[in-house]
Amino acid sequence: MIRSLLIANRGEIACRVIRTARAMGVRTVAVYSDADAKALHVRQADEAVHIGPSPAAESYLRGDRIIEAAKATGAEAIHPGYGFLSENAEFAEAVTEAGLIWVGPHPQSIRAMGLKDAAKKLMQGAGVPVTPGYMGADQAPERLLVEAEQIGWPVLIKAVAGGGGKGMRRVNAPDQFLDLLESCQREAKASFGNDEVLLEKWITSPRHIEVQVFGDTHGNVVHLFERDCSLQRRHQKVIEEAPAPGMDPATREAICAAAVRAAKAVDYVGAGTIEFIADASEGLSAERIFFMEMNTRLQVEHPVTEEITGVDLVEWQLRVASGEPLPKRQDELSIKGWAMEARLYAEDPATGFLPSTGRLDRLHFPYGVRVETGVEEGDAISPYYDPMIAKLVTSAGDRETARRALATACGETSCAPVKTNAWFLKRLLETEQFAIGKVETGFIANHEEALTTRSAPSDRALSDTLDWLLRASGNYDPRVSGLTAFRLNAPPQSQQVMAVDGHPIAFTYSPTPPGEDYQHGFRDMPDSDAQLLSVDGDSFVIDWPRTQGTSGSSAADGAILSPMPGKVIAVDVAEGDTVSKGQRLLVLEAMKMEHALTAPFDGTVAELTVTAGQQVQVEALLARVEKAA
Repeated sequence: MIRSLLIANRGEIACRVIRTARAMGVRTVAVYSDADAKALHVRQADEAVHIGPSPAAESYLRGDRIIEAAKATGAEAIHPGYGFLSENAEFAEAVTEAGLIWVGPHPQSIRAMGLKDAAKKLMQGAGVPVTPGYMGADQAPERLLVEAEQIGWPVLIKAVAGGGGKGMRRVNAPDQFLDLLESCQREAKASFGNDEVLLEKWITSPRHIEVQVFGDTHGNVVHLFERDCSLQRRHQKVIEEAPAPGMDPATREAICAAAVRAAKAVDYVGAGTIEFIADASEGLSAERIFFMEMNTRLQVEHPVTEEITGVDLVEWQLRVASGEPLPKRQDELSIKGWAMEARLYAEDPATGFLPSTGRLDRLHFPYGVRVETGVEEGDAISPYYDPMIAKLVTSAGDRETARRALATACGETSCAPVKTNAWFLKRLLETEQFAIGKVETGFIANHEEALTTRSAPSDRALSDTLDWLLRASGNYDPRVSGLTAFRLNAPPQSQQVMAVDGHPIAFTYSPTPPGEDYQHGFRDMPDSDAQLLSVDGDSFVIDWPRTQGTSGSSAADGAILSPMPGKVIAVDVAEGDTVSKGQRLLVLEAMKMEHALTAPFDGTVAELTVTAGQQVQVEALLARVEKAA
């Protein structure tokens, strides 16, 4: 058995490998770039080695430095994780040539499946069904157009060396073909250094079905059943599940047998995935499921397979790499229950899924679900790497229970100030189409506007937040709706304003009855008077002018900032005045309501920038108080 292991990766997958290795008594070595010097995988490993600057090309893609780190630390083996160098045949060869154990397939297997056209030809020879198309060597645009016409529109242009959705274009008509071909080739050349393409018949009702396979050095190959990864955005998987909904036993037997034949055709060793495209226009059937490609590594979505089979796939990887036979035979493997996984990303669905980077001041995962992550609260999301924060995994005896549990888990996840897609994931899981297992790969693109339009917090959510703030500050008084600091003769319900993510929102405040639980979650934001409100997987930073201290827009240096656009209607102090903590400095009128801004501590008014009657914008400096000596 391997006794020491270097993980040539970072983040979630590095932490995942470390966990199993530690349980097996294997010493672990992490590698890290400048950006990851304090990362979770570095903290968890027994030893860590710096391998270069932050850009991946200068660190995690430097195979020579990784091998040097393994030798320097006495590691016997290298686990590549996924991404980076995991499917690089040259790196795998270099590892073995250095006298180290490569935890992965043989380099020749990686090469055999690395080019899509060659892989499809190999699969045809092994009796694995492939999508109708053209894989010829003649890459002349005119020849490709003729082949596309013969296949029939629409067709898919696909880079032979592609992956991750790069170098792929759907073409609906002949007059689009040449322009899209040129675009596809250009992207393929830039991404993979190879601009050759193949053509495939476009499947009009596509589902993405994949089969987990595993081989050992003794000639044994088994499958661990299928996964459905049809919920995708721009060819990137978003939610995965196992088994596939609507899969009958006969179709399962056929597709899994084909996957085993595919693995045996390349003498496969270790964990791999055979990916298929299914024409689901009339349901799943073996006659309408075609080979797409093989991923010669552990997949991001491997936890759902682990959940339904009870197998630790990383443990199997380490045992097989150590020369042991597979721990189980095919007849010892079976499906138990259902599992689902959602990929939590640092991105904002409401702004076109723009990545969101920075420090995770607040990060909360729900209890009772499997969480695979490479970060903790206080860590940072770097702009240099994939923005995945975590994978949330649920399992149950049936699909509906697993689906509901995952939707609840996404809704209970909170993060700030970094934005996440948790609320988007919850919406996906709660759509009628997904609930009945009828989604296809184009579902998100076809419903993107409805799925990504962000909702502002409801009056109930903001009322709960204000109520909670008042109780926490000791200023709750139900006789005046709890707003003892406001100059309002308030009825049981009153109009109020809060700054939500820096923007003022008016709402009707109604106190939460004493003893009644709040419907939403709250947490203090560090180094701030602001609160984090969590609503259905979305997180909002809430500022409100408190009765003790200054507004939520007050900096630690005593700067009094306007919490929202408004008009200064009263100024109670002058520059040089001595003030006490909580003393009113000025009054701001916004949305027909008055807000008193007070001193954050005992001190002197060092600066006063406004006069009564002046209009101000959000976060404008109004005054500055210097703390008493």
